[in-house]
Amino acid sequence: MLYELRIYEVVPGKLEALKARFVNHAIPLWKKHGIKLVGFWEPLVGTSNQLVYILEFNDMGHREKVWQAFMDDPEWQQARRETEKDGPLVARVINSFWRPTPFSPLQ
Repeated sequence: MLYELRIYEVVPGKLEALKARFVNHAIPLWKKHGIKLVGFWEPLVGTSNQLVYILEFNDMGHREKVWQAFMDDPEWQQARRETEKDGPLVARVINSFWRPTPFSPLQ
């Protein structure tokens, strides 16, 4: 398995709009394209304009295939345009890829 950690630094004042975009658009489209969501997190203490999530893939080839299908989906492109009509929601995305250790319960 391959896990992708994505940290979104959110434009000030846009966190709720970003959360709504995930709930109403991205997550349903991820399901459609075979992208497995492990979870979302937001800080209780610390930087307040972050949203963090982890996705699970079989391997990097699988990730590239399903992520590209998601990005090319006209429904996603429309949703992104509509949700960013007043400006971007995300200032910066930091992502990294992780593999579980042999002793990790996540395999």
